[in-house]
Amino acid sequence: MTNNSLLAAFNIPVWVEGLKYIDIGILVVFLLFGAIVFLFRDFVPRIGAVAWVTAKEALFQPLFVVLILIGLFALFIFLLIPYNTLGEDIKLVKTQGLTIVTLMAAFFGVWSASSTVTDEIDGKTALMTLAKPISRRDFICGKYAGVMIAVTLIFLVLGSFFLNTVSYKLVHDARESAADVPTSYECAVAVYNVLPALALSYLQMIVLTAIAIAISTRLPILPNLTITLTIYLIGNIIPEIVQSSVGQIAMVAFVADIASAIVPSLGHFNSDTPIVMDQALSWYYVGLSIIYAGLYCCLALVVSLLLFEDRDLA
Repeated sequence: MTNNSLLAAFNIPVWVEGLKYIDIGILVVFLLFGAIVFLFRDFVPRIGAVAWVTAKEALFQPLFVVLILIGLFALFIFLLIPYNTLGEDIKLVKTQGLTIVTLMAAFFGVWSASSTVTDEIDGKTALMTLAKPISRRDFICGKYAGVMIAVTLIFLVLGSFFLNTVSYKLVHDARESAADVPTSYECAVAVYNVLPALALSYLQMIVLTAIAIAISTRLPILPNLTITLTIYLIGNIIPEIVQSSVGQIAMVAFVADIASAIVPSLGHFNSDTPIVMDQALSWYYVGLSIIYAGLYCCLALVVSLLLFEDRDLA
């Protein structure tokens, strides 16, 4: 009896079986995430206290639930839309799904980072917090950690649902075209190949959140959102400008080099082209991207500490 016959005998959908190990991995990630959050409070109590309060404030915002519902609805709609691409619908589901997960989580991260520090300063609560044995360094690091806790949670929720849509899309398209139903192994491979792209989207998100935290130490929400959006757009088009024919112009190349030295090259976290070209992303590339994102986040936090150090909170 074949693998698919066994699944049919026990009424287990192929796409569910294909996600068996992936879902177990997602569950492990959720458990590790919770353990890290609680251990973080114990090992770094001052930063952990600020982070815990910030995370609870972010999670209880109506925007958190609204963005999750919008993301889940969009991912479900992308799953059912007939793209008429002659068997290439799965690529559009992957690229659009990654875009939705990234945008929902990134917008929530930038909004929360923009509002949490600004509201503390405008409401004079930052002055009260720093009157306790909490330094400005603990305050900024705790704010960033708290926002990232909430952002990681929304990313895990949407990301896990996105992986399920990728697995189910293979089976759905096969049934619609009267083709052979893919095996659970093929569904699992399709999902596994998306994981590096999902990791790159998360790295892009943490960089944008760190930038928003740095800007929020001096500017209110609206200018912060505008500047962060501009950095997002510039960071995604710089690598393409340099590699295009326009980049051969001396003046354009000079400006692009200056911008790439200041603005993070977020285009390196974009995985649309490898997905469309059926090119597998290596975990080695993800590892290099982690180093790049980590260094830029550290730089952004150092800048935020310098900007916040002499900020008059009274």
